[in-house]
Amino acid sequence: MRSRPKVSIIIPFYNCNYVEQALDSALNQSYRAIEVILVDDGSTNHKDRVKPYLKHIYYLGKSNGGTASALNHGIRHASGDYITWLSSDDVFHPDKINNQVYFMLEYKSFISHTNFNYIDDQGKVTKLRAGEPFISTRQFLECFATANPVNGCTVMFKRELFGRIGLFDETLPYTHDLDMWYRVLLGGHFTMYLDMALTNYRVHNQMGTQLHSAKIKPEYDQLQARYQPRFQEMLRRICV
Repeated sequence: MRSRPKVSIIIPFYNCNYVEQALDSALNQSYRAIEVILVDDGSTNHKDRVKPYLKHIYYLGKSNGGTASALNHGIRHASGDYITWLSSDDVFHPDKINNQVYFMLEYKSFISHTNFNYIDDQGKVTKLRAGEPFISTRQFLECFATANPVNGCTVMFKRELFGRIGLFDETLPYTHDLDMWYRVLLGGHFTMYLDMALTNYRVHNQMGTQLHSAKIKPEYDQLQARYQPRFQEMLRRICV
C-alpha cells in the first residue's frame, strides 16, 4: 500500500500571544503524516509559550525579516510533499490536513485553498463560512481586480510548485500572498477550491492588516499595477 504523503505545517511566529492555540491545532491533526515547523522571526515577546512544544515540533530561529522571509525559511527546511501555512494567531480544524491533502490527490492539484470561519480574540466564531462564494471560475478570477480572494492560511501547496514559480517575494512585507497567487495563476496552475471551512481566521486589534493598513494600500496598488495588465490578457484568452 502506498504510504501517505507527508505534509509540512509552517507557522511564522513573531511576538504572538495566540501561538499555543496554533501549535495545538497543528499537532492535533487527524492526519498524522505531518511535521510542524515553527519559524521564530526574531520574537522578543511570548517566546516562553513555545517551550512546552519544542519536543514535538521543529523550531527555527532567525532575525526579523517579515512573514515572507519566515515562510521561505520554513519551506527551505521542510521535508513534506505538501506545504501549508498557518499564522500563529489562527487555528486549523482537526481534519484540515486530511481533507485537503486527499482533495488535492483526487484532482492532481499543485495548489488548493478552502473556506474558513472568522473568530474573535477569545476564539469565539463570529462568522461561519466567511469565504466568498464564487459561482464560477471566471467570477473568482475577476475578483483579483479589486481584492485578494484567497486566504493564505487555507492554502496547501504541492512542494514542487515552488520549484516552478519560486518562493514568496521577501521585498513585499504585506502583499507577498497576493503576489504568489498571481504568479501561480499566470504560471498556469489554477488553485482548486475545497468549499469546507477548515481554518479559523482570527480578527483582532493586533493583527497586521489593522496595524499596517496605511502601508498595505500603496503596496497593494503597486502590485495590482504590476500584474493586472497580464492577468486581464490571460482572462481574455480563456473561457471559463
